[in-house]
Amino acid sequence: MKNNLRRRFERFCFRNRDRGLSNLMLYITLGTAAIYLFTFATQNPVLLYYLSFDRALILQGQIWRLITYPIVRYDSNIALMAISLFCYYVLGNAIENTWGTFRFNLFYLSGVVLMDIYCMIFGGYASATYLNLSLFLAYATMYPNAQFLLFFIIPVKAWVLALFNLVVSLIGLFATPFTPANIFPLIALGNYFLFFGRDVANVFPMSWRANFSRLVKKGKSKASPRKDGPKVVPFPKAGSHEATTARPQAPYTHRCTVCGRTDTEYPDLEFRYCSRCRGYYCYCQDHINNHSHIQ
Repeated sequence: MKNNLRRRFERFCFRNRDRGLSNLMLYITLGTAAIYLFTFATQNPVLLYYLSFDRALILQGQIWRLITYPIVRYDSNIALMAISLFCYYVLGNAIENTWGTFRFNLFYLSGVVLMDIYCMIFGGYASATYLNLSLFLAYATMYPNAQFLLFFIIPVKAWVLALFNLVVSLIGLFATPFTPANIFPLIALGNYFLFFGRDVANVFPMSWRANFSRLVKKGKSKASPRKDGPKVVPFPKAGSHEATTARPQAPYTHRCTVCGRTDTEYPDLEFRYCSRCRGYYCYCQDHINNHSHIQ
């Protein structure tokens, strides 16, 4: 049931991929840069004050603060500020090109809404820190082998940085005494967990996942009694999993399980088969790294 809902959601996002505000990260980056330059030049934090999240002032009627805080950032080092804004623009643009405008807008907006709800109920200070972190985690999950230059010298793969940031962010869950503030990082990164689900495991190297899968299967085989007779490997019939109700009229060799596009309709599109799905399922280049695995 859960997998069916997820696949329906992915198809819905694909059908509406061009709807919404395109180049969202460009506008957020430009807005952040404009506010930063004004504050840096005038040494007057008036814009930072009027656009930041403040629960008490929101309850007094300043509701614009619920959506303006993502563009509020300040760093005394202008070079680091410029580099960080450029990096987050590139990451967001790459995710939007893969997902489409509609799904990326939902991803970013859901992060804002989750922090708004939590901070309005329990108090606290919402900021763009976790929104930007969710962008990086999403990118690292989709492209775990991408490399970043740490301190502009040391090449580090994206999955390493992603795991480090996840551990640092979630370590507060175990702080004592336990308060509602402990779960804020989990809520703030809720858009990342909601949109990726079990695919969060993609940040781990494939060799780690394969070894873990072998250990789990080995443990299950020891726990369950051995059955006599040949092993039957289930293999779904061709077309048993339909991405759409409409079938292409022309014959095809490859067909995406999520969006239903074929190599006949789109000859320039690349198709791959997922090794993690149980069965023989094909995905296009837009969904091979972005789909719910069929078990």
